[in-house]
Amino acid sequence: MNEILSEGLVMMCIGMGTVLLFLCTMIIAMNVMSVCVAKLNEWFPEAGVNVKPAPVRTTDDSEVAVAIAAAVATK
Repeated sequence: MNEILSEGLVMMCIGMGTVLLFLCTMIIAMNVMSVCVAKLNEWFPEAGVNVKPAPVRTTDDSEVAVAIAAAVATK
């Protein structure tokens, strides 16, 4: 029984160690890529796009009254 338990613990430690190693490697790779992309963005900046804001639409009170009437009528 102790042999099976010890083998299980060894397998658990190997598995968890592998996952930990992969996650640490992934974090380091993401940080390196972040630095690389920031450097590339300095070398090749994106052109800004000028977007006009949408015109503000004022609502008419009659539209509000129709919406309220429709809501009350559905009850």
